[in-house]
Amino acid sequence: MKKVIELETERLKLRQWNDSDFPIFSRINADASVMEYYPSILSEPESNGMATKLRDLISERSWGFWAVETKKGKEFIGFVGLHKPTYDLPVKSCVEVGWRLSSKHWGKGYATEAAKECLRFAFEELMLSDVYSFTSVTNKKSWAVMERLGMKNMEENFEHPIIPEGHPLREHVLYKISAEQFSTNAV
Repeated sequence: MKKVIELETERLKLRQWNDSDFPIFSRINADASVMEYYPSILSEPESNGMATKLRDLISERSWGFWAVETKKGKEFIGFVGLHKPTYDLPVKSCVEVGWRLSSKHWGKGYATEAAKECLRFAFEELMLSDVYSFTSVTNKKSWAVMERLGMKNMEENFEHPIIPEGHPLREHVLYKISAEQFSTNAV
């Protein structure tokens, strides 16, 4: 097991998952507003399975979709982080930045704040050349986060391979930011 990397921002801590996060994460995944742009809400066993997988991936790599907690109050609010998708995408062997936060914490800039720190880590410590993000074409809130991060729409929409054919959420937009673009935006 590798040493787990933790990240911090002004207001947030990105850390390894704790067992105490699982019930809260299950409530997040059962919230129809949070899951609006996913094929369905998750049952408690499905949510727990996902959290276990995310925790295991962090243990293997030392980084991943970290559990996010507020520094003030130490409240678990969801996840933000980096992930290597294992399904076919228009870009091969990519790392994505992604997030899923409790709806009561939307509109506070947490996703952007945490994702920006993840991008810094991706470019300065993992030495990646590019990071991608994607979401359903209808998820304008996530588009806005991607754009605040300085990511660019590649104008290469694609059919997400794990969403059933014919599902209204299957078409996804693809965003990208390079290390150079990130360092230019950070200045």
